[in-house]
Amino acid sequence: MTISRREFLKRAATSSAVLAVGPALLESRAFAADDILVGGIHDLSGGLDLYGKPMADALILAAEEINEAGGLLGRQIKLITRDPQSNMQQYTQISQKMALGDKVAVVQGGMTSSSREVIRPVLQKAKTLYFYNTQYEGGVCDRNTFCTGATPAQNLASAVPEAISRFGKKIYVVAADYNYGQIISEWVKKYAKEQDGEVVAVEFFPLDVSEFGPTIQKIQAAAPDMVFSALVGGAHVSFYRQWAAAGLNGKIPLVSSTFSHGQEQVVLSAEESNGIITFASYFESIDSPVNKAFIERWHKRFGDDYPVVTEFACNTYQGMHLWAKAVAQAGTTDRIPVIEALETGISLDGPSGKVTIDPQTHHVKLDARMAETENQKFKILKQWDQQASVDTQAVCNLTENPDTNEQFVIRP
Repeated sequence: MTISRREFLKRAATSSAVLAVGPALLESRAFAADDILVGGIHDLSGGLDLYGKPMADALILAAEEINEAGGLLGRQIKLITRDPQSNMQQYTQISQKMALGDKVAVVQGGMTSSSREVIRPVLQKAKTLYFYNTQYEGGVCDRNTFCTGATPAQNLASAVPEAISRFGKKIYVVAADYNYGQIISEWVKKYAKEQDGEVVAVEFFPLDVSEFGPTIQKIQAAAPDMVFSALVGGAHVSFYRQWAAAGLNGKIPLVSSTFSHGQEQVVLSAEESNGIITFASYFESIDSPVNKAFIERWHKRFGDDYPVVTEFACNTYQGMHLWAKAVAQAGTTDRIPVIEALETGISLDGPSGKVTIDPQTHHVKLDARMAETENQKFKILKQWDQQASVDTQAVCNLTENPDTNEQFVIRP
């Protein structure tokens, strides 16, 4: 079954705990004086809405679970969720309002690297704790920020060698034209070279590009062993549809570090998406008691027809629970004690497996997985234990240099 973006958003449940108050604002105004306010900044409209909606729902589910278990420090969590509408200017305004006006205890949010680099300096200056819950290109080194998604050494270091062993050494890269796509393409080159492979071409596309015919012709002419996709957003879904229409799905293997994050597998038909290989830390099909219970709670809360729980949703859910665990350990929501609690190496047995905060980098150690799209679902083919990995953040040492506040551009 193929569904449109509008239908996806319609079918994805909205929370009874939040009220629409305007195009860029969802929040509950029924706050008690001792409530703990948590901010969520997720794209619920615009070109990134397919990423943002499940993340916002994950935040709702985690907050409700914490409240049902008695809250934090005897207090209830109240969410303030705002929609930046996939607009960078909105991220700035919303971050400032949450930190300085609402005075939230923590912000969980942002999707693209661009949005993170708008949010992060605002919250660092305002001394408001920040959790960024998506896969990204690596490099952030900021004591005020915790990153719960995978970086290149946690997924591409496994993905590229595995793909080369299965499909061949000639790779054609198509990627989104911003930090993530540009830097990820360099890591693909590095890991390919280590396997005696070769990236024969790289093409970058702005997020609003939806015409890929000329590129598909170039790929056919180059005759690579595989195509590596780091495309992002609603417009870029068109690539997969046009790829299948050209009769190439199943002829040239398609491997991606981003396919699934925007529920592409349900927006596309099974014929358009079958066989696409993707690498992520989380898939709904993970066969573990923790994940099965998580999926059961998710559908009980949001409905049996909820299309898919994404990796970014899982990261957001785990990010919220990691923060809550640190608050309980610190005995306060105050920022520095919570940071110090997180820096003890707090772990969580989450839906994606064990996740552990690395004190030196403020990133998580988490597992990596390879899956194949099959009838709009993902069949897990291989898993890598990443608990020993400190990832591409090797340049970051917040233990020795806690005042560091930047994103290092880490290129191989």
